[in-house]
Amino acid sequence: MSPAIIEEIEVPEGVEFKLSGKTVEISGPKGKLARKFDDPGIELKTKKGKILIETSSPRRKRRAAAGMIRARLTNMFRGVAEGFTYKLRVVYSHFPITVKVENKRVLIQNFLGERAPRVAKIVGDVKVEVKGDEIIVEGIDKDEVGQTAFNIEQATFVRRRDPRIFQDGCYIVEKA
Repeated sequence: MSPAIIEEIEVPEGVEFKLSGKTVEISGPKGKLARKFDDPGIELKTKKGKILIETSSPRRKRRAAAGMIRARLTNMFRGVAEGFTYKLRVVYSHFPITVKVENKRVLIQNFLGERAPRVAKIVGDVKVEVKGDEIIVEGIDKDEVGQTAFNIEQATFVRRRDPRIFQDGCYIVEKA
């Protein structure tokens, strides 16, 4: 059985890519990303400024894996060209919350009057900036930016109280 082309991705202008084996390196104006796609039965090839994703089987599982690789590559192209930004809003009604960035973590102080600060981990090369009641998370890797924003949101999850009354926390309000 000959391999069938499942997906074909056009490489945008201003973005360079290098394919060595199953590792793809993409560089653009914002930075450089590399990822290894080691899915059995899926081959990556290049042809005239395009990346071809071929599979050994037309089965649903292989088509899904090819679609996932296409989505990851598209996100990598967009990340090195434009970058990703998530905005979070700090909301409180009971105790004023203070948010600080320290090394590779975000400290949320005075959350619901707690003495110890709540801590959220910053993943990878993500930049976190606090402006008043807004937290801006920026980076070129969509997975790292999204995980960091989720870590901040999850750190302020309300436990042992009625969530209808205690709606304090940091919430994702915009993904750009």
